[in-house]
Amino acid sequence: MNEAAKLQAAVDEARPVDDLKVDLAVLSVSDKRGLVDFGRALSELGVEIISTGGTAQELERAGIQTRAIEDYTGFPEILDGRVKTLHPAIYAGLLAVRSKAEHRQTLAEHRIEPIDLICVNLYPFERTAGRRGVTEEEAIEQIDIGGPTLIRAAAKNYAFVAPVVRPESYDAVIEELRERSGLISAQTRQSLATEAFGVTARYDASISRWFAEREEEFPQHLVAALEKVLDLSYGENPHQRAAYYEEAGVRTHLLARTTKLHGKQLSFNNLLDLDSGRRLLREFELPAAVIIKHNNPCGCAVGESLDDAYDRALASDPESAFGGVVVVNGRVELSLAEKLNENFVELLFAPGYGDGVLEILQSKPNVRIIEDAEQRKGNIGERDMRRVLGGMLVQDRDSDLEDRSTMDVVTKEKPTEEEWGDLLFAWRVCKHVRSNAIVIANNLGTIGIGAGQMSRVDSVRLALDKARREEAQLDGAALASDAFFPFADGPEAAIEAGIKAIIQPGGSVRDAEVMQACDRAGVAMVFTGRRHFRH
Repeated sequence: MNEAAKLQAAVDEARPVDDLKVDLAVLSVSDKRGLVDFGRALSELGVEIISTGGTAQELERAGIQTRAIEDYTGFPEILDGRVKTLHPAIYAGLLAVRSKAEHRQTLAEHRIEPIDLICVNLYPFERTAGRRGVTEEEAIEQIDIGGPTLIRAAAKNYAFVAPVVRPESYDAVIEELRERSGLISAQTRQSLATEAFGVTARYDASISRWFAEREEEFPQHLVAALEKVLDLSYGENPHQRAAYYEEAGVRTHLLARTTKLHGKQLSFNNLLDLDSGRRLLREFELPAAVIIKHNNPCGCAVGESLDDAYDRALASDPESAFGGVVVVNGRVELSLAEKLNENFVELLFAPGYGDGVLEILQSKPNVRIIEDAEQRKGNIGERDMRRVLGGMLVQDRDSDLEDRSTMDVVTKEKPTEEEWGDLLFAWRVCKHVRSNAIVIANNLGTIGIGAGQMSRVDSVRLALDKARREEAQLDGAALASDAFFPFADGPEAAIEAGIKAIIQPGGSVRDAEVMQACDRAGVAMVFTGRRHFRH
């Protein structure tokens, strides 16, 4: 027989059996949810159960008979339970290709029983490592060794073993075993193996990240695991498929502890806009409203009340706000609900809804209404990742809030306290607008936003045009630019329109010309020393 024929014969021998009779199962779980019911169901089906330590105690307390792991291996658990399943008998029982005569003969010679099913989940490393005040020793002790090895062995040999790794899978597995007289199909075993390798990959990723973050800011290997939260209606365009995934191990994520109360299925663009809105809203503690369109704020304001903030955010650019995502940081009451219902809103996101509010908002069938119950703060040190061809760009999040004390007034004219308020407000909004970004603000609300232009002066003109279109009060307003002005033409256009205070990073070779233009007009200019590009 030539080499190709030998290889094909080996492949044929290792092909999954269509149906596997489950007679012997190993149960060893850290997460005890559903364990007793699963174990009892297996026992009632005539399956012999081998179990370890705490799992055996839990089952025996419920009156379910088990065989100790040391009775199967002939070797006791040692080293405080660090070594219990790491034994050749276990892995021979899991990895034997039962269609191969020599594998069957090896099992018989060593009196090793083949294992048909494992039910294993892992030590809670992520939960332990993420706990405030956890010690290094506590975290390391929760790194599971035997569990991932059992799972990987069973999943590799899914042709002859069923790997069950999540309590959420127990009911489906038991139902199939009952319906098919103790048999489990090859298709189900393959599906379980897919899930199993995902679980071990996530587990290893969280451990790798924990070690890497203790060593250096940008480690040589950046390992991330993602877990699907939900399928989306479509991607950026209807012909693109899409889903939303959370990153494993993070404290919170975009849809954590949220509830969708009404409306169509969420889309890719909905979540992009929601992310932008939530990040901008974090800048403010006063009642605030943000309206996002095409991943840019078209209106943002803080106010004495949520109604006031929304009114002024909408007034900034009501035309662009049509079909936007509205994000507010307070409870929506009847008066605001009625205002929202007058416009076409794609998605509304709020921490609560008053009595009778949903009845008003749900009169429009398509609006997506989400309630936010998340109280946890964002992930400290979270990285910003952007996919490029064949790779990933990784950077720190631009999340710092700059203090006025770190900024320099570079003109003869100094901002008034009122102007300082509008400058700092516009500067915070500007950080969340796509570059080149210009934000004009008056009375702590945007009145004109210029975004995404290739020329900074064009962004200035666009912001001014939007303000004029809505007949906003430009005289005395403040302007923020996310990067320096390369020429004086941008500030000059703003000054001519009535702008009285400007904030920008500074750093241009023509800074002197820009400052002179402000000094000639008696306009205050502040340099922050920090740029906020958002490409």
